[in-house]
Amino acid sequence: MVNKIVDSLPDISAVGGSAPKAGNLSDGQDFSAFMQEATRNSIDTLKSGEVMSMKGITGDADLNDVVSAINSAESTLQLVTTIRDKMIQAYQEVMRMPI
Repeated sequence: MVNKIVDSLPDISAVGGSAPKAGNLSDGQDFSAFMQEATRNSIDTLKSGEVMSMKGITGDADLNDVVSAINSAESTLQLVTTIRDKMIQAYQEVMRMPI
């Protein structure tokens, strides 16, 4: 599942087409680049949580490290879910706007 998300990252920048970019970006990063970076960071956090849980099962990791990694992965998943829900809600509101 995570690999499917990573494979679709280059397609995110193509969705917007040739929309004009905002003139006052503080660090020069556009929205699609920001979302790609945030998605990669989220995926890395989830993968590290999985790796640490496997190490915890085999007894190769400290319990505190396992719990910390799992809590971080859980909060990241909740954040991603909330952002997804807000983006869908915003899309639905735009679609309801009269032309």
